Amino acid sequence: MQFSHLHCHTQYSLLDGAADIKKLFKKAKADDMPAIAITDHGNMFGVFEFVAEGHKQGIKPIVGCEFYLVEDRHKKQFTKEQKDVRRHQLLLAKNAEGYRNLAKLCSLGFIEGMYGKYPRIDKKLLVQYHKGLIATTCCIGASVPQAIIKKGEEAGRQEFKWWLDLFGEDYYVEIQRHGIRDQIIANDALLKYAKEFNVKVICSNDSHYVEQDDANAHDILLCVNTGDKQSTPTNKDFDDENPMPKGTRFAFFNDEFYFKTKDEMLKTFSDLPESLDNTQEIVDKVELLKLNRDILLPNFPIPEEFRKHSISQMIEFNGKMKELTADVLNQWEYLKHWTFEGARKKYKEITPEVEERLNFELNTIKNMGFPGYFLIVADFIQAGRDMGVLIGPGRGSAAGSAVAYAIGITNIDPIKYDLLFERFLNPDRISMPDIDTDFDDEGRQRVIDYVVQKYGKNQVAQIITYGTMAAKSSIKDVARVMDLPLQEANAVVKLVPDKPTYNMNLDKVFKVPLEKMADVVSPDEVENLKKLREMLKGNDLTAKVLKEA
Repeated sequence: MQFSHLHCHTQYSLLDGAADIKKLFKKAKADDMPAIAITDHGNMFGVFEFVAEGHKQGIKPIVGCEFYLVEDRHKKQFTKEQKDVRRHQLLLAKNAEGYRNLAKLCSLGFIEGMYGKYPRIDKKLLVQYHKGLIATTCCIGASVPQAIIKKGEEAGRQEFKWWLDLFGEDYYVEIQRHGIRDQIIANDALLKYAKEFNVKVICSNDSHYVEQDDANAHDILLCVNTGDKQSTPTNKDFDDENPMPKGTRFAFFNDEFYFKTKDEMLKTFSDLPESLDNTQEIVDKVELLKLNRDILLPNFPIPEEFRKHSISQMIEFNGKMKELTADVLNQWEYLKHWTFEGARKKYKEITPEVEERLNFELNTIKNMGFPGYFLIVADFIQAGRDMGVLIGPGRGSAAGSAVAYAIGITNIDPIKYDLLFERFLNPDRISMPDIDTDFDDEGRQRVIDYVVQKYGKNQVAQIITYGTMAAKSSIKDVARVMDLPLQEANAVVKLVPDKPTYNMNLDKVFKVPLEKMADVVSPDEVENLKKLREMLKGNDLTAKVLKEA
């Protein structure tokens, strides 16, 4: 018997999933599972980390997503009578084409379908981008089960046929068993369709956390998301079309939504053992993905007189042969010109020392393939200055670049202050340059608008940052949810050392030996850590807060 979990939510199902990726793979490896799929809600934020960890652990990582499906992704106005009805839909990438289509659907969900906090897609997009994808009937919130529950078996059958016509042999009936009444009704009909249309059945558990014991911590996370206290009465009836009744909060039906072992799944589906084995058919269909972070930069437009190269050149770099495209070489010609033009204005005299430093940096930038990056950054900084935007002098390792100084990215002379270029760009450690630039609050958007206008709306995006709960914020949030009085919560939080550079998380607070902590915190803070660890041993509400945080 083989089984792989193909419906898993990680911590990247933000404030809904509580499964750490490393812990998922550790448990899967201990249970000899051949694969796991990541299927977070509406996003692919965790995919790179997930795939890398899968390769590291020798378990096939399958990339998927549980999308929010609506009738019309462009519709953004609703009423009490006509609500934004979102159905769930699980899709898995079968191959590289499927991965690209999955990414396209995800991106378009955010770009075209965003409403509230939900990136949404519709069937029109699925018809356009379904190749290389595997689909299932998903969970109780999906279109086929909801058609069964709300309109009856025949309506469910018609919806089922639409999906089967689109995906053919890559469409599967997915059965979950959590003891929910509507889920049982939907499952009965789904098994009839499977037999009627000769569609294979797989089982899953819609896992949102790793161990069953994590259910309470997951429930607290849901409360953090909704702003409720855990003591608020729960409404466990699934209904994504209507708001929660007043005085109640959302909660999962029970504590069964965890990453079950193969034996636990076999026990749950003892009457459908083939549903476990059929997951292996999907695993075998899926081609192993290796995701490389290829560096793609816009082709910065340069004046015609600097287009001196029409063919690529091969160079030896770090003991390996590397191709420099004609575009990179032409951009470098322009960067070199701009650099020495700027240097003549910045320095009273281009001394041999200055010339040697500039040539060294320019050659390093060329060989690493990054002249376009410098041109792009210098261009929008200059545009900002021309618009009267206040711009900082530069910070971080970029201040060590004489080229950045010469072309106006920074206002700090690294030669004068003996700053090292290698801290910024090191040929032995190839990674994208990282230039931090400060714009005044009012002018920042004008610079962004300039970049959008120059390169196109679909070529410019603002990056996302993921907020993780540090020790203090985690304790505060859990204390609020568990109704620990504010004064008591603040007293506990004050015992946690303030060490931003050390990333003071609760694992370090409670698990790192105190003698090691003494190397990074003061003697008074060590005493505070001792008090926190004593609190953890108790049975009162404070101890429960610390355990769940």
